[in-house]
Amino acid sequence: MQVVVGRVGRPHGIRGDVVVGVRTDEPEARFAIGTRLDTDPSRVGPLTVAATRWQSGELIVRFAGIADRTTAGELTGTWLSVDSQTRGPLEDPDEFRDTDLIDLTVRTVDGEVVGVVTDVLHHGQDLLAIRPGGSAGPEVLVPFVKAIVTEVDLEGGRLVIDPPPGLLNLDEAELRGFPCVWTSSRSSRTTSGPWSRRAGRLAYR
Repeated sequence: MQVVVGRVGRPHGIRGDVVVGVRTDEPEARFAIGTRLDTDPSRVGPLTVAATRWQSGELIVRFAGIADRTTAGELTGTWLSVDSQTRGPLEDPDEFRDTDLIDLTVRTVDGEVVGVVTDVLHHGQDLLAIRPGGSAGPEVLVPFVKAIVTEVDLEGGRLVIDPPPGLLNLDEAELRGFPCVWTSSRSSRTTSGPWSRRAGRLAYR
């Protein structure tokens, strides 16, 4: 599975450097010198990291073979990704990458099947987007906190929740003010951090 780690922005300077919008919370590892990154569109890659530095909070990257501003400008908008199998394990057992949670089956503590995790959103608090089982209705957003998510079983492919009253009932949740909302216009290209899913990592306490 390919995991997005960044997107090439504008050229920086005249020697082929580019600003990269980081889509991972492990930029030092993902953009280490010598790292090969796959690209979308594929015709411009793969790209190999030749040099990196941080400047004013932005990641500046130079790729091998990109030596001038014009060539660097042709990379603008390119998505950068790695194979998920190249990522090492996380040290904290209560810490998970977004991609670990995608496609997990969600059940309540009573054994009722709720649906499948389709996305992880980072909008002030971490939320699991769950598609209800056997339903074409809206996704349910469940806060990723231990008080609600009581178990994450990656090997078993399941996640157990203990939802408060109204959380899984859209009409009741709206009346009670629970954070249960939906949208049909979210981008399918998601990542980590405040942007969204694919290369994310989050901890629940």
